[in-house]
Parts: sequence; C-alpha cells; structure tokens
Amino acid sequence: MEDFKSLLIKEFSPYGALNADQLNCLEDHYELLLKWNQKVNLTRITSLTDAVRYHYCESLYLAQSLPKRALRIIDIGSGGGFPGIPLAIYRPDCEVTLVESHQRKAVFLGEAVRNLANVRVLPQRAENVGGEYDWMVSRAVRAKDILKLRLAANISILGADGNKLPWGEARGLFHVKHNLNLSERAIVSDNAR
Repeated sequence: MEDFKSLLIKEFSPYGALNADQLNCLEDHYELLLKWNQKVNLTRITSLTDAVRYHYCESLYLAQSLPKRALRIIDIGSGGGFPGIPLAIYRPDCEVTLVESHQRKAVFLGEAVRNLANVRVLPQRAENVGGEYDWMVSRAVRAKDILKLRLAANISILGADGNKLPWGEARGLFHVKHNLNLSERAIVSDNAR
C-alpha cells in the first residue's frame, strides 16, 4: 500500500513537481486533518486515495493554474484548509487568507498554518471580511454565494461545474473575472492569467 507522499507524487506529477519540504508540509497537514477530524467534522473524505486526489491534487492543480506572480489570495469557507493550505504550500510567493466562520474549524486552521508564514486565518463570515485581494478561491461554498462577494476581481471555484479536473467524473474548475464596479460577470477560460 502506498503512503501519502508517494501517492501524492504519482497523482500530481503530470501537472507539477513537489519538493521535499512541500511534501513534508502537505503530509503534516494530512496527519493533523485526520487527528482533528475525529472530533471536528472537517471532511467526509477519509480514505488516503480520495484525500490525495480530491483534497490535495485538486488544490495543487488550482495553485499551479493561477498567474505566476505574487498574489494576495483569499480562500472562502476553507474548512479543513482546502484549497488554501495546499495552495500556500505550493505557492510560497503568495499571501493566503483563510476565511472560516465555524469557530472550531478556524481553530484547526490556526493550528494547521502555525508554520506557514504566508497564511493567516480569519474566523468570521465572508460577508464581514474587508479588503481587496488579487484572487478569491473556494471549494466547499456554492458558486452563487461566492459570486456575490466583492473581495477580488478574479475568482476560481473548484466544484461540479467548469473545466473537468483529472480526478473524478463530475469535478471541475472554473475561473471568473469580476468587474468590481459592475454587477456583470463574465466566465473566462481556464487559462485566465
């Protein structure tokens, strides 16, 4: 049976490479997630293979698809830290803010990012967050709720719609370009950079 690191390398290698530090950080997060999930409902996905594919690989796939420059990113409804924590580990050049209104999940996130200098946690509802970011990401929040927020001009959502992801038949990623001055939104290609 494969371990976390070897399975992650195998699943993600067609899309990007992970160094030893990144692999260690991602494995540490996975182990902490499993430990905390026994007391706090962070995820229903508990098998190693599914966790690697749907939590980590999807989040890393999103991270590698974002523009290749330093970005201020906000992850709405981060829950167990997806996609924000793997994104921050893969892209240390980016500042990532995790927003989670569920207090116990926010406490978990605080513990999970203790050694990640480019991540901060906001334990509040997204509607109450201020500031402006380069990119807004989400995975576990309905797209229509994300599209209402005016925190970033660019949005990426992992979910059932959009361009098909390599893992899972009904999984997709789509990017949206927000005009922060107008209510109109235009869906743009997966290559929005």
